[in-house]
Amino acid sequence: MHIGFIGLGSQGGPMARRIVDAGYPTTLWARRPATLEPFGGTAAKVAGSPAELGAASDLVCLCVVGDADVEEVACGDDGVLAGLKPGGVIAVHSTVHPKTCHDLAKKAGAQGVSIIDAPVSGGGGAAAEGRLLVMVGGETDVVERCRPVFETYADPVVHLGDLGSGQTTKLLNNLLFTANLGTAAATLTLGKALGVLPERLTEVVSRGSGNSFALNVLDGDTAGLERLGGLAGALLQKDARLVVDVAEAAGAPLGAVLDAADAALRSMEHPR
Repeated sequence: MHIGFIGLGSQGGPMARRIVDAGYPTTLWARRPATLEPFGGTAAKVAGSPAELGAASDLVCLCVVGDADVEEVACGDDGVLAGLKPGGVIAVHSTVHPKTCHDLAKKAGAQGVSIIDAPVSGGGGAAAEGRLLVMVGGETDVVERCRPVFETYADPVVHLGDLGSGQTTKLLNNLLFTANLGTAAATLTLGKALGVLPERLTEVVSRGSGNSFALNVLDGDTAGLERLGGLAGALLQKDARLVVDVAEAAGAPLGAVLDAADAALRSMEHPR
């Protein structure tokens, strides 16, 4: 299986490196040439355009930032679909709206190309160690054909159902994480007002039933949301907007989790 990879950032770069190191013939393309430098001296080839990469690949993995990037790289005049042959697959590792994946699937299906959505969670360190979480939506036979490639950088790889279900799951995960950040920060602040040092409260709660990943991200810092706002606020804001749009289209209430997430986003100065 020949692999193409686009999106060699802090998470995509290690993912692509794991594919290359596993021995898959791999072609890369990047808008920023600097992201190709770590692959110098490896067996990876570099394409001159997304279309050229598509022509050399059976599976193309996209790990770009957002919906517009996926559309541009896949469907532009010189995009991946301009080169990918019938029977090829595009895996969307980006966190985007499920509709983006469905729209792409309509265009790709016209030329016999399959789309699966496969957003990831864990960060660059997890990718480098082969322990990313991959949430996959799409036809079972296509997912299983791609699974060995995903397993070079991920454990586990979870097939959630039809196309779009991976994106919906990732958006719900990020919504809950945002809400947990807000409730954890509020709890640390309340504890401090009641005379409990935030770092001591974190030490206790992290060993108790109230523990959460978000609490440990804050690490006892009552100003942690402001700090995180500059690092991840825009992405969490984007994902909250996307999941609200998905829920409203389905007529599904979001309830308390959205209230808590909105409070956290306001504290990060990135209100939804």
